[in-house]
Amino acid sequence: MLFMSLLKGARVYLVSNILNAIIPFLLLPILTRYLSPAEYGQIAMFQTLLAGIGTFIGLNAVGAAERKFYDGDVSETVLKEFNGSCMQILAVSSVLVFICIALFQQQLSEFLAIPTSWVLAAVGISILGFISRIRLGQWQIRNQAKLFGMLQVSSSLINMLLSILFVVVLEQGAEGRIDAQVITGLIATMVALAWLYKDNLLQVRLWRPTYIKEVLAFGVPLMPHSIGGVLLNLYDRFVINQQLGIVDVGIYMVAVQLSSAMLIVFDAINKAYVPWLFERLKHNDAQEKQKIVKNTYIYMVSILLLAGLAFWIGPLFITLIAGDKYKAAGEIIGWLCLGQAFSGMYLMVTNYIFFSKKTSYLACITIIAGLINVILLFVFAKQFGLVGVAMAFTLSKLIHFIMTFYISNNAYKMPWGLKIND
Repeated sequence: MLFMSLLKGARVYLVSNILNAIIPFLLLPILTRYLSPAEYGQIAMFQTLLAGIGTFIGLNAVGAAERKFYDGDVSETVLKEFNGSCMQILAVSSVLVFICIALFQQQLSEFLAIPTSWVLAAVGISILGFISRIRLGQWQIRNQAKLFGMLQVSSSLINMLLSILFVVVLEQGAEGRIDAQVITGLIATMVALAWLYKDNLLQVRLWRPTYIKEVLAFGVPLMPHSIGGVLLNLYDRFVINQQLGIVDVGIYMVAVQLSSAMLIVFDAINKAYVPWLFERLKHNDAQEKQKIVKNTYIYMVSILLLAGLAFWIGPLFITLIAGDKYKAAGEIIGWLCLGQAFSGMYLMVTNYIFFSKKTSYLACITIIAGLINVILLFVFAKQFGLVGVAMAFTLSKLIHFIMTFYISNNAYKMPWGLKIND
């Protein structure tokens, strides 16, 4: 009964995320045959910059808007004004980030080995992405999975078609891939904004200091967590670029993209799981909590077994999908899949921290795990090359999960059977 209830909610998200994942995978064998590993590495460094900038754009206001929905009997008027406050924070943070990035545009270009025009483009795409995520998040918390999937999948499809047009047909190289993302972001944002206003979920003309403070109280403590996430999930690209070269970045990112298929499935399950879980945590029923814990353990064991298979079948998929130019990625795919499995386990326990609103804990854990990752990266990359980078990623993810599991159990008590729960 518990499984079927969750499966019903997860089905649409799972199908949506799988379709959303299939599109980049369909694009992967095309890009790897029309782009050199160096060009693919440049795109990877741009995506890394994009994620780093996204840490500061909006100050985690998307999560605050989603969490507000569960604050008891909150009226629709309050929710749309709260969402408007999130947009106001987006506007201010975007201006500040743009100024900072513009001042160091040349230095960032040289450090990342990408054209200067891409640096400012990353700011624009981050802003557009925030607005789309606000719309997607509002659909998710209201269990409107079909609309969620429609926008998500159509955006990826447009991105893919434009990428093929610019990279393959017009032969624009890596530049064409970036242009495709900019245009896709503009289209998705226009649709997202129109739908937010259509559903009466946005009021940006009113200034509500109380809501601004509430959003910042949720989002700002998460900033170190987000920065730690960059260190944990993205810093490896910087190390590879500096120590091994841009070609190895391209090879590494092919393996990362293939391994991320696991995380896409985990994320789809979690998207359906969060509203389901939060509703049951509000009831505070002991028997239901025991069922949740039991099924969580089964889930964790299952994904670890799945990750183990990647050590054997992963190299075959690399050659088949990406071609011989990227064959070296087969040596690291297993390690990366194991790291993604630990990420999936992390998602299952971090939800309790968000429910308890004790998000400052996440900042500490993620910063610590991120710093450990940085240290391991420098040591392992020098000693073992690309394989060492993948090993550092996996070990850091394991440490991140263990620390989060411990803190989660203190933030919100669940019958995990651990001594710290006594």
